[in-house]
Amino acid sequence: MEETVVKAIQDVYPDDFAWCYGCGRLNEAGHHLRTGWQGEKTITIYSPESRYMGIPGFIYGGMIASLIDCHGTGSAALALHRKNGHEIGDGAEPPRFVTASLNVEFLKPTPQDVPLRAIGTVEEIHPKKWKVRTEIFVNDTLCARGEVIAVVMPNTFLK
Repeated sequence: MEETVVKAIQDVYPDDFAWCYGCGRLNEAGHHLRTGWQGEKTITIYSPESRYMGIPGFIYGGMIASLIDCHGTGSAALALHRKNGHEIGDGAEPPRFVTASLNVEFLKPTPQDVPLRAIGTVEEIHPKKWKVRTEIFVNDTLCARGEVIAVVMPNTFLK
């Protein structure tokens, strides 16, 4: 049985902000990455299509970076939403984050045709800035890790 994220923060982003290529549920061409809680950690599970091949049998690094990026901003949104007294689906609009920095370390080649699990640890470093450390696993093998500094989306992004 394949592991899934039942409640994801991206499922409750307002429509105006649900278009990200990585995690936007309304972007037909996007990845539709979904991030939820797994205890005190965050999780995103994704099975990349074969078009994200780097070399035969392996995923290209840009796909891994995209997964870490969107997992990081989604994790920050989950953490601030919870800090504000809310949980996914309680009717409150979650905060949106953008990436201030992204660092990725590729540790092992990441095989194709298997689900990738992004597991995140979130740390508040400022009321509007959060650090998310993410590890990408294939089964029990750590293939990549990264860090996102995510900031609350500035009002200048709003229409």
